[in-house]
Amino acid sequence: MGRVLLVRHGQASFGADDYDVLSPTGWEQGRLLGTWLGERGVTPTSLVRGDMRRHRETLEAVAETAGWGADATVDAGWDEFDHLGIVAGHPDVPSLTDSGSLDRRAFQRVFEEATARWTSGEGDYDETWVGFVARVRSALDRVAAGAGSGETTVVVTSGGVIGVVAAVLADPDDDDPASLARRWSRFNAVMVNASVSRLVVGSTGARLLTFNEHPHLEGHHLTYR
Repeated sequence: MGRVLLVRHGQASFGADDYDVLSPTGWEQGRLLGTWLGERGVTPTSLVRGDMRRHRETLEAVAETAGWGADATVDAGWDEFDHLGIVAGHPDVPSLTDSGSLDRRAFQRVFEEATARWTSGEGDYDETWVGFVARVRSALDRVAAGAGSGETTVVVTSGGVIGVVAAVLADPDDDDPASLARRWSRFNAVMVNASVSRLVVGSTGARLLTFNEHPHLEGHHLTYR
């Protein structure tokens, strides 16, 4: 069987002009993950990453301490959904922004409410929930097709994407968008930055082996957003 390791990017820069940049903690999380993987002899046959800066920088940090090269196939199918655009559609956002109270706690509340609205099909978005799931499924199919027996593919992506993969593989026979959204929201809520989720790929396709591994992180290095 082949193996696929899904790596969530390190902590991005909440509140900065460009969110899509690793914070200093995010860089260190990537280096800690690289050390942990290197100590366990993980040597990827191929590397894939999404087309976002935080994906590229996370891979650079991991590769630095794992002893890998950082050259990877770039596949935008592994990009995160537009969480800022979805949050911006929440009716409370203008008042929160005007009052200056959109801190991490407020953002998390609005984020959960806004994504629930998005997954329910309410509102108008550039990418629908159903479209996002279809995009992630296609990206997974491409990686699984290339994960031959005895090979290891490492994919650097985002929490929402990994949540979709986990939700799909947790119950492959349930394609109902609402059921899938409920499973996704539970997986997505607990995703740790620079965590690893493992898939095995055999003749019947991909299966979820582990989810959200993060023994290499503790203290201030353990973050969710």
